[in-house]
Amino acid sequence: MKNYIKIARPDHWIKNLFILPGTIIAVLLTKHSPADINLIKLVTAFLATCMIASANYVINEWLDAPFDKFHPTKKNRPVVTTNMKLSIVLLEYFLLIIIGISLSLLINLPFTVTSAVLLVMGVLYNVKPFRTKDIPYFDVLSESVNNMLRLLMGWFVITASSVPPSSILIGYWMTGAFLMATKRFAEYRMIGNPETAGLYRRSFIHYTEKKLLTSALFYALVSTFCLGVFLIKYRIEYLLCMPFVFLLYSYYTAMSLDPDSAVQRPEKLYKEKKLMFILLIMLIVFIIFTFIDVEFLHILTSNALVSIPIE
Repeated sequence: MKNYIKIARPDHWIKNLFILPGTIIAVLLTKHSPADINLIKLVTAFLATCMIASANYVINEWLDAPFDKFHPTKKNRPVVTTNMKLSIVLLEYFLLIIIGISLSLLINLPFTVTSAVLLVMGVLYNVKPFRTKDIPYFDVLSESVNNMLRLLMGWFVITASSVPPSSILIGYWMTGAFLMATKRFAEYRMIGNPETAGLYRRSFIHYTEKKLLTSALFYALVSTFCLGVFLIKYRIEYLLCMPFVFLLYSYYTAMSLDPDSAVQRPEKLYKEKKLMFILLIMLIVFIIFTFIDVEFLHILTSNALVSIPIE
């Protein structure tokens, strides 16, 4: 039983905290206040997201077993090392779906639909003939869509009558793509052998370190551009957070260059003290400029040219 629980990856549930920015953004952009956040509803949404994500993890672990045996650490996963039964794995998969969708229905219809889409993305990512994880670049883009879906789920905890601006949706998606691309880059470097890397992950046949790092830079640029558009349009004071966003991206990229980099295990990143410190400072600055107006910044939104006084 322990191994069946393990393949649901409850230790990865921390990643579902990515729904929280969606909730916060919904409060900031709609006619709601922090007091309107229903904690029971938010916890229910978090648990629903965890169940759906775990369902995806279950099929991921089972279908990846023939490839995980070529990975230095994933070869020790339960599906690879023990004789687990497909019938029980399928029962676990559908049970997690039932619980996840049932909890989603307690939120609202848009949240439930988004949960269903998250399940579909798990099938597209893992199951043949789709199996987008084997296709270079699509592997990163299809997996990181889940980041955007989590943002939507957090948003729908507050309101079911609207969706977030496209700029923040695309920015959040590309942030996930950046995180996934750096993870791929770190994995590729850690394996250290292109042939073995290709046996473990089919998409690695078409990748090189240069291609992976370049793609991560591309996703980072698109992400920060979209975030900048969002911030200028909705609250320009948040632009003062951007230097810390750039620092966060830069430090994270530097981390991906480390031997056996921590970016391969996003669920353990909370243990990285320097990374958490940068994130904390960024959050503090964000909170400060939620309540403080900086008038001179609003000049930046004007179409008028800056005139030079002539005596």
